Amino acid sequence: MRELSKEFQASAATVSAALSELSALGIVRPEPGRGTFVAERRQLAEPDFAWQSQALGPARVDADRASRLGGYGTPDHIPLSWGYLAPELLPTEEFHRIGSRAAKNNRAWMMTPPAGSPELRRVLAAEYRADPGDVLIVSGGQQGLVFTMRTLAEPGSTVITESPSYPGAILAAQSAGLTIASVPADNDGVIVERLADELERTRARVIYLQPSYANPTGAVLSPERRTQVLDLAAQHGAFIIEDDWARNLGIDGRTPPPLIAEDPNGHVVTVTTLSKPASPGLRLGAVIARGPAGDRLRASRTADDLCVAPMVQEIALSLLTSNIWPRHLKHLSAELAERRDVLTATIRQTLPSVRIQGVPSGGIHLWARLPHGANTRQISADAYTAGVLVGDGRHFFVNEPPAPFLRFSYGAATPAQITQGIRQLAQILA
Repeated sequence: MRELSKEFQASAATVSAALSELSALGIVRPEPGRGTFVAERRQLAEPDFAWQSQALGPARVDADRASRLGGYGTPDHIPLSWGYLAPELLPTEEFHRIGSRAAKNNRAWMMTPPAGSPELRRVLAAEYRADPGDVLIVSGGQQGLVFTMRTLAEPGSTVITESPSYPGAILAAQSAGLTIASVPADNDGVIVERLADELERTRARVIYLQPSYANPTGAVLSPERRTQVLDLAAQHGAFIIEDDWARNLGIDGRTPPPLIAEDPNGHVVTVTTLSKPASPGLRLGAVIARGPAGDRLRASRTADDLCVAPMVQEIALSLLTSNIWPRHLKHLSAELAERRDVLTATIRQTLPSVRIQGVPSGGIHLWARLPHGANTRQISADAYTAGVLVGDGRHFFVNEPPAPFLRFSYGAATPAQITQGIRQLAQILA
């Protein structure tokens, strides 16, 4: 160690760290009491994975669509299409304090019941006017969608989704082995007459909807259609998976009440998340379900894992029960309003051929139509090369899109970045 430190003019700690990394890579091997030696470097045969193609069979999940979720882009890209909030919009300092306190709580190091911490379930149930026993804590909304679709529907059966829709829901249905049927939606949400036709045609027993601030359109299901959708579910004995991801992302006025609050008979199963309004690193959400469906969901939970990390649950509980949370949401609403308005104004001024389909009253996404014949695959690829992330509208449709669309997001970029990104996109579209 001393010789290496002298030779490379590095501290003993630096040399020790370097040796540890080389050991992890298999380049050197430590032998206690003797020293560290260069590991034998055997020439490995080129692996042959050809057999796996036959063993695996057809892929369920669309890899191209999946590649756009999670870690997409680089820190240098302007995120004009991204499903989470910018770092400066997160209550980071509060998380530091809450996390430190949570780590000192013995409950953070003990198992919770599989359905989750009783205290956290009570807090989440209150907002939905639900019984705490109907709440199941999960590791984020995406896990909630996969778990719910897999439990409520048999492989090979049909799930109906509004179109366009959240790509993660399409992937969740594919992962569960479901057939996906789509129904068009407009600014008032899913078109009920088309939904009724599709229920008759497919005999589907599961419907996936985003009643509030849908991704990607920002649409809100109108009061009249809310009633009609619930009536259809009752007539056909179907479940509605309510993806309530944007519950805490309202901008203009209050977010409409959850659909589950109007359903006493257990047709609505709600999936909610804290990862969107609080932090993408806080992988915590909940599934709220009543009756035998809820019992089955909670009983099936142990097949996936025994519980969400108790530390994460303690942090979530502390956040939701503190005075930090309402202050954060108030600040967040104002920030999102500013960024949304900058985005809409800049698009209208800079991209006159791009038509905004509706200014959202909440959420973090905006849906825009391009001129007929525009190649959104090429446009999004060129934008990526230019350092701007935009959402290729193709990924939001189950089948072929009816027209060229792009999804824009205003929660992850600063107003200055939004302006810069749209100007760069204008050069690509010119």
